[in-house]
Amino acid sequence: MAASPLHVIILAAGQGTRMRSKVPKVLHALAGKPLVWHVVQTASELGAATCHVVYGHGGERVREWFDQGPDAGRFKLNWVLQAEQKGTGHAVQQAMGQVPENGQVLVLYGDVPLLRAATLQPLVMRKGVALLTAVLDDPRGYGRILRDLDEAVTGIVEEADATPEQRAVGEINTGVMAAPARLLKRWLPKLKSDNAKHEYYLTDVVGLAVGEGVEVTGLPATDSAEILGINDRAQLALVERIFQRRQAEQLMRHGLTLLDPERFDLRGKLRHSTDVVIDVGVVLEGDVHLEDGVYIGPYCHLRDVKLGAGTRIESHSVMDNVTAGRRCRIGPFARVRPETVLGDEVHIGNFVEVKRSRIGAGSKANHLAYLGDAEIGRAVNVGAGTITCNYDGANKHVTVIEDDVFIGSDTQLVAPVKVGRGATIGAGSTITKDVPPNALTVCRAKEQKTYTGWQRPQKKK
Repeated sequence: MAASPLHVIILAAGQGTRMRSKVPKVLHALAGKPLVWHVVQTASELGAATCHVVYGHGGERVREWFDQGPDAGRFKLNWVLQAEQKGTGHAVQQAMGQVPENGQVLVLYGDVPLLRAATLQPLVMRKGVALLTAVLDDPRGYGRILRDLDEAVTGIVEEADATPEQRAVGEINTGVMAAPARLLKRWLPKLKSDNAKHEYYLTDVVGLAVGEGVEVTGLPATDSAEILGINDRAQLALVERIFQRRQAEQLMRHGLTLLDPERFDLRGKLRHSTDVVIDVGVVLEGDVHLEDGVYIGPYCHLRDVKLGAGTRIESHSVMDNVTAGRRCRIGPFARVRPETVLGDEVHIGNFVEVKRSRIGAGSKANHLAYLGDAEIGRAVNVGAGTITCNYDGANKHVTVIEDDVFIGSDTQLVAPVKVGRGATIGAGSTITKDVPPNALTVCRAKEQKTYTGWQRPQKKK
């Protein structure tokens, strides 16, 4: 007999008023991705045939992110509108019309992003109704699990409706439930709203199951951090640190050196080879690939970067959409912007900015320079204060600097311009014409003048 197709229903219709934000709660970011993205990713890891996202407040923005954002088309999602928020039971019922009779349903929540597929897999394999529970020292705010003397689950009571004795129970309902679709289709229309909040609780399904003699299993989560939901920004910050620590521990087990895993943020994907060292306060985003022996200094920010073996990024440097070769030296305080490619052993020093440029092997710009829209050859020395004047107010133009060029300090290269192989440009020059190879080019005032008696302008008192 074939296994029942898994249909995951993600409840993401809540307004999230305690976030005090115009952004829908499930779109707030965890490790650079929306909260609900992490839940959808987990559903995908479980092999869900379809993931049904029940949306409400600000739901069009949630749909837009998945339809037009960076992960557009990655997940197979069915969007279900819950126009009125009448409780969890009502929300699940909105999606059930698109779930086949032979399906197995797993209910998840868009603001509970830390659950792992390995934690949920035993639930979907159970017969009858399976609940994910947790035992907490402080269960306030959660519905309580009720069991009989044989430890069988007999029901769930919401805190608002619980007696003092029931509130003393430490085992709580996480809200995560797995059950056959054919049973949910029968039970959900029977739910009633005669409770303190006048809502249709999904938890009342448990009582209906017990009444019909259907087995109800409560499986406690081994890590209570996984069941943490997010209702305000303080909880969001707490979950962020838990998530980042989880990532850090996994990376360290695979050989990455983090000098302080508590001060490390990965908001994307990191691939690393051996003996890679990352200092404190580093933020990695997008797709980052670090080859053997790469060192990332403190407080650097890298997004979509590939670094060759032995490259060092010194402190407080920013790199975005950059590929660098082997044994490069970047920073400190360097900014390397998108569409930049650095060859082997390139040096980009302090307060140097590079944008949309290719720099050949062994070339150096050690301090205080701007290189934009430039094609720079091998073994080029760029002096301090050098600027490629690439923008004329309307269009960008390219500067070409061939191999073995020496550019003196405080040189302006007014693009489009080409500097020939082996050329030397004297310090303080403004270059507006192509420079011939293997010659010295200087463009300065002919003589230095001093004007005595000249008065500097003064501010009016």
